[in-house]
This record gives sequence, C-alpha cells and structure tokens, in this order.
Amino acid sequence: MSKLSPMMERYMEVKGQNPGTILLFRMGDFYELFYEDAQNAAKVLGLTLTSRDKASDNPTPMAGFPYHQLDAYLQKLIRAGFRAAICDQVEDPKKAKGLVRREVTRVVTPGTLTDDELLDPRQSNFLACVAPAKSSIGLAWLELSTGRFLLTELEPSQLQDELARINPAECLIPESAAKDDKLQMRRTEQQSLVLTMRPDWCFGRDEARRLLNEHFGTKTLEGFDIDDSPAVTAAGALLDYVRETQRTALPHIVRIEAWRRSRHMIIDEATRRSLELAQTLRDGRRDFTLLGVMDETCTPMGSRLLAEWLSSPLTDIEQITQRQDAVEELVNQLTLRDDVRELLKETYDLQRLTSRIATGRCSPRDLVCLARTLGQLPRLRAKLAERKSKRLQTLEQRIELCPEAHAAIVAAVVDEPPLTIADGGVIRPGFNSDLDEFRDLMRGGRQWMAAYQQKEIERTGIPNLKIGFNKVFGYYLEVTASHSAKVPDEYIRKQTLKNQERYITPELKEYEEKVLRAEDRAKLLEQELFATLREQVATFVPLLLRTADSMAEIDVLAALSTLAANAGYCRPMLTTEPIVDIRDGRHPVLDRLLPGGQFVPNDVRLGLKSADDDRQAIGRVQIITGPNMAGKSTYIRQAALITIMAQMGSFVPAKEALIGIADRVFARVGASDELARGQSTFMVEMTETARILNSATARSLVILDEIGRGTSTYDGISLAWAITEHLHDEIQCRTMFATHYHELTDLTTTLKHAANWNVAVQESNDDVVFLHRIVEGAAGRSYGIHVAKIAGVPRRVTERATTILATLEDEHITADGRPKVPQRETTRQRRQQKSLFEFPEDPLLQEIRKLEVDSLSPIQALQELYRLRQQLTDRK
Repeated sequence: MSKLSPMMERYMEVKGQNPGTILLFRMGDFYELFYEDAQNAAKVLGLTLTSRDKASDNPTPMAGFPYHQLDAYLQKLIRAGFRAAICDQVEDPKKAKGLVRREVTRVVTPGTLTDDELLDPRQSNFLACVAPAKSSIGLAWLELSTGRFLLTELEPSQLQDELARINPAECLIPESAAKDDKLQMRRTEQQSLVLTMRPDWCFGRDEARRLLNEHFGTKTLEGFDIDDSPAVTAAGALLDYVRETQRTALPHIVRIEAWRRSRHMIIDEATRRSLELAQTLRDGRRDFTLLGVMDETCTPMGSRLLAEWLSSPLTDIEQITQRQDAVEELVNQLTLRDDVRELLKETYDLQRLTSRIATGRCSPRDLVCLARTLGQLPRLRAKLAERKSKRLQTLEQRIELCPEAHAAIVAAVVDEPPLTIADGGVIRPGFNSDLDEFRDLMRGGRQWMAAYQQKEIERTGIPNLKIGFNKVFGYYLEVTASHSAKVPDEYIRKQTLKNQERYITPELKEYEEKVLRAEDRAKLLEQELFATLREQVATFVPLLLRTADSMAEIDVLAALSTLAANAGYCRPMLTTEPIVDIRDGRHPVLDRLLPGGQFVPNDVRLGLKSADDDRQAIGRVQIITGPNMAGKSTYIRQAALITIMAQMGSFVPAKEALIGIADRVFARVGASDELARGQSTFMVEMTETARILNSATARSLVILDEIGRGTSTYDGISLAWAITEHLHDEIQCRTMFATHYHELTDLTTTLKHAANWNVAVQESNDDVVFLHRIVEGAAGRSYGIHVAKIAGVPRRVTERATTILATLEDEHITADGRPKVPQRETTRQRRQQKSLFEFPEDPLLQEIRKLEVDSLSPIQALQELYRLRQQLTDRK
C-alpha cells in the first residue's frame, strides 16, 4: 500500500474519530468525500464519482461539491438517513505553517438540526432518548432548534404511544437494549424515526445527574420538580450526545420540564392514525387533517405549538377554561384580533433565531430579523394591555422588549446585510471609525486605480490599456499584442496570453499592497465587531426564549379565534360528568373542505341525565347501524375530534356542546395489514381492540367502527357482541359503535345504558337516498345490495345476492325478527366464573368434604366408597 499524503493521513484520523458518519472534508472551496463515503454520497446526492491517485494500483474513490452548497447537500443526506460530520478549516490558510488545521466543527444528525434550510418551519424536530430500567422506562426529548427539553417516566407499554405523540426524528437507545422486546419501538409508514445506538456507559445514572447539574449550574435537580428516576438517566444521555455532536456551548437550553401524563388526554398511536390528527392515513400529508384545517397561525412558532396542543389536549378544566376565555375575547374583538395577527406576521421565528444566536451560528441576517421582531413587541404589548382574560394578561406580562439588544443591532448592522460575515459590508458606516478609515482607503484605491489607468493610457499612447486583477499575482496592466511595441521599458511582463500581454509596475504593486492590506484589515475588524455584537445579544437569550414562547401562544389563541369566527364555531361547556352532548355538530375537516352548506350536521348524545338541565336520559353506549357510504364513520369520528378540540381549548364546530372531560380517546376505525410485522388486518384489529379493553376507564371515550369484520360473520358478530357488553358492564365508558351487524341492535334489550341510532335513509321504489342524518332507533336493514347496485355491480349478481340474503335471514332470525344469539350470563354467573380456563368444582368433591370420617365405622366407610364409585360409573 502506498504511503498516504499528510492531507489523507489527517482525513483518515478524523474519519476514525467519527465512525458511522459521512465525513465532509473541507479542501479549499470544496467539501470532499473519499472511499465508501464517496460511493454512498454519489448515489444519494447525484455527484460524479471520480478517483484520486488514478495511476496507482488502488485508486481512491472520490466525490465533492462546492462549500456554498453545503446546506442543500446536507438536507439530502439527512433525509436519506445518514449522519454527517463536517470537518472545516479552522485556521487561515495564509497564516498556516504547513498543512491547514482541520477539525470537525459539528456532527449533523436527523435529531440535531438547527439550520432553517434543513428544517420544516411548521414542525418540531425532536431528538429523543430511551433509558430502560427494571420495571419502567425513562424518556427524554429535546428540540435543539428551540431549546425545549422534557422528560418523563413510563411503563414499557406506554412507550410507543409517547413516541407517536412526540414524533421524534431520531431516538437514542443503549446498545444492550436494541433487541429488548419490552421497548416496543417500531417505525410506522408515517414516522421517519432513526434509531441511534449509544454505548451503555453513556446511560450511567450518576453521570447523567452530574451532566445535567453542570449544564444548568445547579447542585440538585429538585428545583425543576424532577425525581431521581430513569427519566433523568435518559436526559443526561441525551445531553451528552448533543454536546458530542454540536461541539459548542448550549446556553439556549435553559430549563428542563417534567412531562406529567396525568395532566393530558392520552391518545394512543392507533387513534392518532385513525383520526388523522396530523397526518393522513394514505400518504402521511399534513393537508386534509385536523391540524391542517385548524392551522390559521401567522408564525412558525405558533404552528408548532398548535400541533403540540392538538397532540396533547388538557384534562384540567381550569386550564382549558383559561384558553377558552382568551379565545372568546379575541373572537368578540375583531379589530384587536386583526391587529395582533398583522403584528405577528411582521415577526420571524424568534425561538429558532435565539437558538442560533446562543450557539454562535447566527448570520448577519439572523440578527436583523431579530431586531425587526423586537421592533414589533412594544406595539404587541400595547395591544394586549388591559385584557380581561387571565391568560392574555399573563402572556402580555411575559413579553420582554429587550430594548438594549434591539438598539445594539440597529446601530451596528446595515438594514440589508449579506448572507455571511465573510462577504463583508455587514457593519453600518459610522459605527466604528477604524473600519470607516479602512473602507475609505479601499474606495480611494479604486479611484486611484482608475486615475492611474488613465494616466498610463495618455503616457504610453495605448488606448485599450486596462487594469485587471486575479488571485495569482494581484493587480496587473493588460495590453493587446498589437500595441506591445509601445510598452515602456519599466513594465515587467508577468503573463503572455494569445492576444494579450500582462505587466506590473513598482508603483502599481506598492499601491496594491496598501489597498489589499486595508481590505484584509477591514474584513478582520468587521468579523471581530460582529462576534462582539453576537455575544452581547446572546446575554438576552433567556428573556428572548420566554418572549418567544409567549408570542407562540398568543399566535395560537389568535388563530383559534379566527377559526372560530370564520367557521361559526361555538364555545363548548365542560364538565366532569361522563357526557358528550353536541347539538348540530359537524366534522371539523369535512366542514372546511366541502362547499358551504353541504355538510349535514348531527347531534351526538352520550351519557346520563345531567341534574342541572333538561336533557333527557341518554345511553352511554351508542350502537349505530346503517349502510356503507351513509356517514356512520364520519359521525363517530366527528364526536372524537370535537372532544379533542374542546380539551385543547378550541371552540368547536357545533351549535352548542357539553363535553365531559375524557382521560383517553380511543378510535378503532379502518383496517390495514402490517405485513412487515407479520400481522393481518384482523390481527391488527384485535390487537388494537385488546388495548382498548385493557386500558380504557370510565372517563374514556371509545369509538369503534366495524369491529369483527376481518373474520367470519359468526366470529365477527360474537366478538362485537361480547366487546360491547364488556365496555358497557365492566369499563362503563362512553362508547360509539358503528356496525353492519344488525344483530347487535338487540343489545339494548339487555344493556341498560345502550341505545340504538341509525343513519336515516329515504326509499322510493328500488332507489335509496342516504340523508346523512343520525336518528334514534335501529336501521331496518343493511342496504348493502343497494350500495352494490350504485357501485355498478351487474344486475344478475345483485339479484342472486337478494335471493341468498332471504334464505340466510330465514335460517338465522327468530319468528319475532330477533337474531338467534345465546343469552348472556348474569353478573352472578360472571363472578362465579373467575377465569376463562377455570373449571367448576365436581359435586362429588363437595359430598366428600361433607363426610364426617371420624364418626364412620369401617363398614359404613366402605359403603360410602362404593356409593361414590357407583355415581362415577353412572356418569359414564
């Protein structure tokens, strides 16, 4: 093997220090990639794959791209699931003695992105960390671009649902836990979760606590209301990873929050998917989801916070009411709402701006954007002054104007700065006298060059003589070959081209040295002034982050009020009773997407009679029958969506609504195979149903659609029947069950709190019109064959189906029209049957226990034994 050059030796050294990454190695104006990295990057980035040392027996694969295209190529690498280590030149090549020193300045991974070009402004980009313990799991998550840092402790069965809620881009786990089944981690079609293995020693509890205390400058974490739990281990391991990848201080991570599941409505992964809260089932898009139609925010910060509120609705009525009060005040004051929104539209993403400032990665334009945002804050606070709602009062008080930071930026930076400080021209004229002097010299140099060129034209008589510049030998005089005879003797030839000759003169070189020295000193001074300004502004980071959080919430409240006013929403009443009572409710997504007036509103009535109003006693279990395409699924979905909207603090699409606080919402709607996990449609359906039956409480809301349809008719009816009884008798939760099994309508005769509802249908001869109205009572029939006719199934097939249907109904329907279903057990019988696999005790055992053996004579004992044996013989 041939000896490596010093450059390649350094490359191999850095590559060895950063395993598992694509190394981007800065060489002049290019980032270069070698060996396997070059081969992988060429495929992903569309680069030309070439080779180094082509003449050798073993040429090195090589690819590269210009340094200014870094962000574009980084984005492609990260989206392809790679981690990238960026190795930059960390000293001035002009001052370097020998090889220019190169170091990795940061490692970019899916969960550690901070640059706007690499992030979706409307979506949070979380890095998560999982720390398994004996009986629980610690979970921490951080959005590096904003500094939001949270942690919680979970049961193993809760992990997948929390990851679905957080939707992290990357998740850290210990190497030893990679095959741990209790983690229950999996990647869904909608999730782009990247798992990163970390050494087990990164998950030491004591080291984690030390790292966190060191970062926050504390001796204990008690001030953050955090227990010493596996969650602290997860948070410490996460912080260690971020330090390792970012290679810089992280002053924008100013606090860590404990996430309390009990304070929020729990929505499991299957329910999020079924209800399409933030991603569509088919293609994972944001459009046509509840989040998509609700998002009327003006800022990226507000958009991200709205998504968080929707993913984690509240369960505390007082907190929800505070949000509702703020929304109502903004609904009622149109001018105020419009003024606030117009001001917010003039601001930038203060959360991510502040984080880049804190980590020293902000550009001149970032500082200008910060100044423009700060410039809007006095007017925003003035608009919110003397508000009636408690939440708006609190948010107004938390806005920090930071006038010193605003004044410092405005005084130092030009209004329209270049993208990078290296381009120069960032600092405003008049800010620094030395810089102004250097710039005057530079401008004077250009004037001197013009005058010198004109003087030489007149002196030499060469009309087309001109001054040029290149990086090889600086300024030069260029003369066409036809005038070369007129060139004075003192001109020194530097280069001969096809039709031109290039010369220098001592006078030109002397002035060039003066001008270039002024340019270099101006650039260096400008960089120093910018760094000082950046450090000065960074001292305001905690205040800026608090202000950003307040602005985001103001934006969300104003957006919810705009949505409510424009779409005709009402303020829902809240109660602790297990009630859902919605009058003229509408599906929030379809109501916005369909032309005005097309969506048919419906009442949703679940729960017991309330003592303080005139509402009728209504069942908590609703069995909804009716044909396909008539609106059953839409109806039950809208009930769940309106409940979620109400508990996040939003107004809802209804004439009026009374919502009983739900601790959990479950939705088993739709069916899909998960072939990658070896699960059929029916297995997925039963797994999700089992989770509902094992996790729901009396405070939960459960919506079910066509449970049991993935198996045979008899199996499906039996399961649906038993599931409904269990939800009614054992869990006693609010339940909406849409079904084609008309046999289930008979349940209302045995279940006290069950009620039948159906989709109204208008029949005329052989035609059927679906009215999309939900009314009380059971549907007369399924109309499945009618739907088949509408779909274009041949007439011969539908006529044959009608004949078969009549035969089946004759065999399986009693004379009085009831389904032939076995009687269910009484409560006493269920209590006696303690286990599905426990057999009843044999009566002979009871007789034997009653025998008074001590009082029996030997002959009597023998007679009893013969009698018992005879009883056993008679049974056979």
